[in-house]
Amino acid sequence: MTGYDVRTGAGIIGHRATLDALGAEATSPVHSYLFAGPSGVGKATVALAFAAALVSRSEADRDRVMRKSHPDVVMIGPEGRAGFGVGQSRQAITAASLRPVEAHRKVFILDEASTMTEAAANALLKTLEEPPPRTVFVLVAESADDLPPTVASRCRLVHFGRVPEGELAVALAERGADADRATMIARIAGGRPGLALDLAKGDKAAAFRQSWLAVPGRLPSQPGHGFRLAEEMLKAHEPLLEEIKTRRDQEIKALKSRGLPVPKALRDSYDRALRRSGMSLLVAGLDMLASWYLDAASVQHGGPVRNPDVPRTELAKVPARPAARSAELVIDAGVQLRQNQRPRLVLTWLFNRLADGAQP
Repeated sequence: MTGYDVRTGAGIIGHRATLDALGAEATSPVHSYLFAGPSGVGKATVALAFAAALVSRSEADRDRVMRKSHPDVVMIGPEGRAGFGVGQSRQAITAASLRPVEAHRKVFILDEASTMTEAAANALLKTLEEPPPRTVFVLVAESADDLPPTVASRCRLVHFGRVPEGELAVALAERGADADRATMIARIAGGRPGLALDLAKGDKAAAFRQSWLAVPGRLPSQPGHGFRLAEEMLKAHEPLLEEIKTRRDQEIKALKSRGLPVPKALRDSYDRALRRSGMSLLVAGLDMLASWYLDAASVQHGGPVRNPDVPRTELAKVPARPAARSAELVIDAGVQLRQNQRPRLVLTWLFNRLADGAQP
């Protein structure tokens, strides 16, 4: 029996049904799981909480798992931008062959498994097919389709969705944000709890939102000049990322000041989280831009808007059909970004198309 309930700890926002299901399995888990869902919705955090439920007998054990310093919970992810390679798979395979150090089982969290190379997947496959006893693997990816079918089919699939905006706003308010600010941040975060918490701790979210809502009025007047605006918008999230990085550095310093270890796994996970935050902020910016055009289409028919602070006179300048086409273009650009397309090229293409009036 474990001494920690995945359903009640780690400050997780949302995913109640998933947590209930995992909590029910904690005493008798399967050998391999695949946590799949959009970037930034909390999959890795839930994976750590699940690992804590599998190995912890005390709150101190749980805290070590969440700090990534428990010897029987191993978090492995890609290093830099090279993807999850054979080296990471071999690291997991070697560690899995060893007996647990303290707990009655070992847990391996393979973060950003979406980036797994074919060679890495092939190396890992035999271990997933014939896992060592008392070993649980949790692969974290955006989609099961991102993994070779031979790997995905060996895992129990656990789906994660974005956290509803209202639920996210309530959680932020419970953590001290006033109602208006909580609502604004929840809209920016787009169902991503980690991003929402990071934004709530800083003071630059409002400026970031305004920069994206101002894009329709700043589209290039000359054909093909979208790259200039693209360069500016690629920098719009830098102050937010700097805030996030500063807080991560402070967290590491706080651990050191308490005499606690700062394992490489923790530093690596912070680096991966920062890269994900950068992409999440770009996608969030596009979500806000799409909402501007959807508002423009809505006001033509006297409908509601998501951005009440944007003057309706500005929205009314764009006819309904071009506004709807523009929203579709922005949404498509967000899909391209999530598919690891180059942000600079995607934004340049988008702004040039929007400047042309989003003609089909």
